[in-house]
Amino acid sequence: MAVALDTSALVEMERALSRGEAPSILPDEPVVIPAIVWAEALVGARLAAGPARAARRRAHLEAIRLHAQIVPFTPEVAEHYADIYAELSTTGLLIPQNDMAVAATCRALECGILVGPNDEEHFSRVAGLRVHTISATGNG
Repeated sequence: MAVALDTSALVEMERALSRGEAPSILPDEPVVIPAIVWAEALVGARLAAGPARAARRRAHLEAIRLHAQIVPFTPEVAEHYADIYAELSTTGLLIPQNDMAVAATCRALECGILVGPNDEEHFSRVAGLRVHTISATGNG
């Protein structure tokens, strides 16, 4: 079974790399990065304060990408997105649209998601999604 990385997990991993620590990912599981997560991460690199920080952030992303496959938003993922949107809208507890795209990718691939500590609650609203939380010093 695979695990997808959310942007919040990438941020925690970058922080670990900045501290000289190896980022910790769930062991023995292939890692995927939904295309929208990669896009959000690239935006973060482009908006970094100064060229040195932008280069460092991009290098951290590339180091993580060496161990992961970027997964596109396909018509199958779109079907899951529509299902998740419909399910959450009936409860009145929608989550951000990009996060719905991430959750849809996970459901389409039947994989779990690794998120930062502040994103666990809203990803947990998505039925059938296996949510793991990375801590500031590793995974959870």
